[in-house]
Amino acid sequence: MTRWIGTALVLLIAVLLLQSMMTNPNYQWDVVFRYFTSTQVLLGLLKTVELTVVSMVLGTLLGSVLAVMRLSSVVVFRAAAAFYVWVFRATPLLVQLIILYNLAALYPDLAIHVPFGPEISINMNELLTPYLVAVLAFSLNEAAYMCEIIRGGIMSVDPGQTEAAKALGMTSGRIRTRIVFPQAMRFIIPPSGSQVISMLKGTSIISVIAFSELLYTVQVIYTRTFETIPLLIVAALWYLLVTSVLMVAQGYIEKHYSRGFDGKRAPTKAEGTRTAAIRAIPLTDPVNVVPISPETKAGLSEQHAGTREGRTHD
Repeated sequence: MTRWIGTALVLLIAVLLLQSMMTNPNYQWDVVFRYFTSTQVLLGLLKTVELTVVSMVLGTLLGSVLAVMRLSSVVVFRAAAAFYVWVFRATPLLVQLIILYNLAALYPDLAIHVPFGPEISINMNELLTPYLVAVLAFSLNEAAYMCEIIRGGIMSVDPGQTEAAKALGMTSGRIRTRIVFPQAMRFIIPPSGSQVISMLKGTSIISVIAFSELLYTVQVIYTRTFETIPLLIVAALWYLLVTSVLMVAQGYIEKHYSRGFDGKRAPTKAEGTRTAAIRAIPLTDPVNVVPISPETKAGLSEQHAGTREGRTHD
């Protein structure tokens, strides 16, 4: 009875919420549909996706290096990687973004001395564009988290496999690429997928440095048209759509790397037929028990006697 009451209550709330969204004119659904596929919004969405992909790739590469350093036997490597992870995980991403954006206040010019050559000077104000600052901030921050994710995946692999590979003469690099990482991927993929989704949504904070991603684009539009709620709904719908696609892709990738680790194997056609035939015969039914003929018993006795006599002579 409680189950039916709970179901009815949930359905009632859903219907009331849907009715409110459809009948409330303040949602301005005509404005939402007009801007949903507008060129300006689609360009902002494209920059959001581009920033997510570039930052995730760079963060994963740097995180892999940091993970290997944290597992290294060299104390300096372990300490340096641990310090990096500590700094970037202990400070907010927004603070890191603003510091990088104002880095020119600390280093107005970047000078590179070429041995036996000229000195190259770079103006930091010209170098640090909003796009570059966003890529650096997200990549450096993501590397700290990916370091811990990859390190956990590597540590989940049985150390005995690494020892066996070393006994066979495999190099350390070959052991990582052929044995460790392929098995660690089933532990790395789920949290990595969550990090990609978090980064996609987290790109909205770079609107503070006037980078024209999705949220900043709709902010520019509703600042001009004063249609705040409809344009925020447009941004929310696009975030929801892209995030759903990423979640589906993550599921397929997880299924790919989980093959052979679920402990189950689909039976072949012959095995399925044999299993079905065995299950069809009740073990307690004496009618289905095939009796052994006297000739078969005699043959088995002679064979057993011959085998025992041969062992005695030996």
